[in-house]
Amino acid sequence: MVREGIVLGHKISKDGLEVDKAKIDTISKLPPPTNIKGVRSFLGHAGFYRRFIKDFSKITRPLTKLLEKDAPIIFYEKCISAFETLKHHLTNAPIMVPPDWDQPFEIMCDASDYVCRYGCPKAIISDRGTHFSNYLLEKTLKRYGVHHRFSTAYHPQANGQAENTNQALKRILEKTVDNC
Repeated sequence: MVREGIVLGHKISKDGLEVDKAKIDTISKLPPPTNIKGVRSFLGHAGFYRRFIKDFSKITRPLTKLLEKDAPIIFYEKCISAFETLKHHLTNAPIMVPPDWDQPFEIMCDASDYVCRYGCPKAIISDRGTHFSNYLLEKTLKRYGVHHRFSTAYHPQANGQAENTNQALKRILEKTVDNC
């Protein structure tokens, strides 16, 4: 019987799930990236192990800003600090173990405010494409109260968007007047 092994880049043993030591050695010797391709490569490699790093999205934000379109490619102090912090977290990654169901524990969500601040949409309007038409997505949208509306491909301007916008503006103005 196998006691431990490496599966999909993770070392699995009786202790739990941990990062492969060979990859840790490679990460510890990495110099800071000098171009966009290097930043993408490093973030892709680090993203594979994001489950081991608390606040991964906050740590990598300076590096991901370098990937924005028309952003200047300047590795300022925050980028170097983010790179070193991420490298430190990757080389000192904890061992993940399954929870002890007899002990109390708290489940934490690492959803970033940077991404989640826009909230859940009330409606998704598409042009009858298949990208929003699978069973799982429809079930999820229904659970969160999001309506999937179709418009025709020939006359997308006639799908009632102006009326919806006017109704939304009317509600905003009514709330503003009521609050005064």
